[in-house]
Amino acid sequence: MTFMRRPTWFAVALTIAGIALFVRLGVWQLDRASEKDELLRRFAAGAAAGVEDFGKVADTPPLDRYPRLDVRGRFVSGHYYLLDDQTHAGQVGVHVYVPFSPAGASPYLLVDLGFLPKERGANPRLPPLPAGETRVRGLYVPSPGVGMRMGGDSLPGQHGAEKTMVYVDLREIGADLGHTLYPRVLLLDADPASIYTRDWTPAVMPPARHRAYAFQWFTFALAAVVIFVLLHRKRR
Repeated sequence: MTFMRRPTWFAVALTIAGIALFVRLGVWQLDRASEKDELLRRFAAGAAAGVEDFGKVADTPPLDRYPRLDVRGRFVSGHYYLLDDQTHAGQVGVHVYVPFSPAGASPYLLVDLGFLPKERGANPRLPPLPAGETRVRGLYVPSPGVGMRMGGDSLPGQHGAEKTMVYVDLREIGADLGHTLYPRVLLLDADPASIYTRDWTPAVMPPARHRAYAFQWFTFALAAVVIFVLLHRKRR
């Protein structure tokens, strides 16, 4: 004699759909945790790695790592691209991107000089770029994702040397410069003498939190099974 009442098809379908959804969300969170683990690993490995030849990785950078490069060339004056609404240590500010012309190469390399806090809500005053030939060293990484884009390209409507943006789109920046760009950006090494803050730890949700969310979704799936059983057990 069974202890369960015969469930309706609707109850079965609803329970199966709920379990499938919760399990799928849990697996997705585990995948996101793995992605964040890999991202952090690449940054750590790149920071500790030796310098590579820029010419060998500039056009076709490796997909599985972020090379550390030492590039000789000149900064392109008169062009600053400020990534707005950035935060660091509780301060709101901007990341300052500038084009760099590597010696013996045609495309420009977009360089992230680092973070500067805003001054009373206004964009910070930027120090002049080094003149003449110089060397830059840092990690060669993909540009920040654009996320959900609202509106079109805002760069053509701005005038002057400094232009504000809410995402980094290399094609739009290249079009504004009238010059092609390399497919990645260079995050400059930290420099105690610079006013820029260069803390390149990715500002992402920690992998442990993703795993906690996965555990939560799997718990919901188990709860759906328990609720189904409790609702359909026979009462004495």
